Amino acid sequence: MIPIKVAAPVAGEPRTPASAALQYLQPGALNLTALPPLSLYVHWPWCVRKCPYCDFNSHEAKGELPEKEYLDALRLDLEQSLPLIWGRKIHTVFIGGGTPSLMSAAGLDRLMSDLRTLLPLELDAEITMEANPGTFEAERFKSYRESGINRLSIGIQSFNPAHLEALGRIHDGNEARRAVEIAQNTFDNFNLDLMYALPSQTLAEARTDLQTALDFAPPHLSLYHLTMEPNTVFAKYPPELLPDDDLSADMQDLIAEMTAGAGYGHYEVSAYAKPGHRARHNLNYWKFGDYLGIGAGAHSKLSFPHRVLRQARFKQPGSFIEAAKRGNPVQEEHEIGRADMGFEFMLNALRLTEGFDPNLFGERTGMNIGAIRKALDDAEAKGLLTRDHQLIRPTELGRRFLNDLQEMFLAE
Repeated sequence: MIPIKVAAPVAGEPRTPASAALQYLQPGALNLTALPPLSLYVHWPWCVRKCPYCDFNSHEAKGELPEKEYLDALRLDLEQSLPLIWGRKIHTVFIGGGTPSLMSAAGLDRLMSDLRTLLPLELDAEITMEANPGTFEAERFKSYRESGINRLSIGIQSFNPAHLEALGRIHDGNEARRAVEIAQNTFDNFNLDLMYALPSQTLAEARTDLQTALDFAPPHLSLYHLTMEPNTVFAKYPPELLPDDDLSADMQDLIAEMTAGAGYGHYEVSAYAKPGHRARHNLNYWKFGDYLGIGAGAHSKLSFPHRVLRQARFKQPGSFIEAAKRGNPVQEEHEIGRADMGFEFMLNALRLTEGFDPNLFGERTGMNIGAIRKALDDAEAKGLLTRDHQLIRPTELGRRFLNDLQEMFLAE
């Protein structure tokens, strides 16, 4: 990682993105011929209860939330970031969390108004909001739609009451079904999140969960294997009776068979979509596009002609709000060095089941693909990917051992 060096601020003034923007345009180690598409991520940091498997920057809501103060800070964060993205259009917006559906209808309307005022959104921009069952009210979600949300992502995880309890979810199976029904009646485009390989889950139970989801005919499905992420309750106190590798593999085979039979295309490791309904925001991540992240703990990846910058905001909501008031809520930032660029790109692009054009590597990294030729040769020799001058694609074996494949591109 290469720390960013900028001129010292004037006598006691805080360093701001505006004062750094010109520095980022100076000559550097890379040569990008064009800037990638740009997305916006907005983080809402509160949820009703922290789930034991969750490693996102989420905080249990205690008492009345400081909604207005936080929305004020989001606007300040965006205003202060504008010099870094000046003249660039926003193709997609994703409001994640936490549980953004805890936001009031008036609060969401204010947020969307601020985004439209400050940013040049594409006319057909995909604008997604995360929501969890247990926070669904039909009228409020109609208001969300009227404010400009055109895609909903619902964290179902399971329809099975025992599994929902094991995951620490606040909703039951009936609330999950009701949430999907409200989404169906309110939005043309929505996604259902499900998890598998849950504690004590059998293959038959996994089948029932997936079939229940498919019966609703959602335009998009995200299906995630439960993992023990560091710094979570499950990492410290692992649940008992987790499915073994063989049963997990059987569940993956079942998912592949059932989703294909229902007309879903498997276009990314965990993503399945009906034709025309792939998640454009997530695709931009996987293709190493740019994104500005605002809000507590939000991350950004921003390209300039001669460098690619990563940023992270202050994680605690109170710290973020105060930093935004002071003029710069960015806590950490660094350039991606040439030695790390190949891994950073491949970490994302190898998730695409259909592969990617080799030219995309040069466009997004400013480097020649020869920089990762040895790792490509080694991965191809092990049967983990196939490649020619038009396509680099992970094999089925590569997808099954994706972490091993990705690690081959780490700088030595």
